[in-house]
This record gives sequence, structure tokens and C-alpha cells, in this order.
Amino acid sequence: MKKTNNIIVADPGATNQLRNGTVIEGNLSSKGDVRIEGTVKGNINVKGKVIIGNTGKVTGDITCSFCDISGTVVGKLTIAESLTLKTSANYKGEISTKKLIIEPGAIFNGSCKMGDIRNAEEPKVEKK
Repeated sequence: MKKTNNIIVADPGATNQLRNGTVIEGNLSSKGDVRIEGTVKGNINVKGKVIIGNTGKVTGDITCSFCDISGTVVGKLTIAESLTLKTSANYKGEISTKKLIIEPGAIFNGSCKMGDIRNAEEPKVEKK
């Protein structure tokens, strides 16, 4: 029997919550929204919105449509629509998103590519 560390949440109509004190070591996938107040050591792939609360800690890549971060995240973010780094956010990594909002007080160390990430092209720079 093979052991897997992947967690799949199938209910697209619910907001799935990971409470403070809970630790997941493995990948998390959901068709619905996810709120994380605990710790995830693995990648997160969500069709809807990911909310990382004040006590939330994620070490891994996040792929979703919308994302609000108030906690700590280290990893690559691929956000189809918008990413908000709230005042208490501490983020380190590479961001690809259509829209980025950084509130005063948020910590962001890394790089960011903005625009329609599905059709993203490098801008052409004319040499003189």
C-alpha cells in the first residue's frame, strides 16, 4: 500500500478551514475556497480563493484565482486574478498575478510579474 500526502477537498460550495495549531505536510487541492490559520508544508491548488489568516503559515507554492495573505508565506504564487498582501503579511518568493495590492506594513521580498498571466509575454524594449 502506497502512502500519499495529498489532501483533496471536493466541495466547491464551501469554505474549507484549517484551524490554528493544525499542521499539514503534503499538497492541498480544493474546488472551493480555503482559509488557513494553521501550517501547510506543501503546495496549494485551489479553483477559488485562498485566505492565509494572521496565524497561517505556508511553505510551498500557491495556485488559485484570488488570494489574501495576512500570515507568513514562502513560495511561488500564481494568482489568476488578484493578490492582496494585508498589513500583517510576511511574504518571500515569486509572484505572478493580474492585480497586486500591498497594504502599508506588509513585508514583500521577491519578484513580481503582473498582467494576464495566462497570456503573459515579456514586454519588448526598443534599443536606441
